[in-house]
Amino acid sequence: MSSITVHNIDPEIDKRLRELSEQRHSSLNQTIQWLLKQALGIGHVPGKKGDFAEFAGTWAEEDAREFEEATKDFSEIDQDMWK
Repeated sequence: MSSITVHNIDPEIDKRLRELSEQRHSSLNQTIQWLLKQALGIGHVPGKKGDFAEFAGTWAEEDAREFEEATKDFSEIDQDMWK
């Protein structure tokens, strides 16, 4: 495989690439390759899920724990209600 070096990246592009890499939990290199494949319409992109995760976003661990704690009673079945 070959390598490409891009010079004089605009600070806003650099910032957004790094944010996207963090959101995707992938390296900067993997993120740039993913974006290039998307832009060029090149076949299946490895790791791409057939869901809507990219639109839904993610929660911080603390927010997820707080939500789970607040909704834990919803998973319990009240047997008396089903009689």
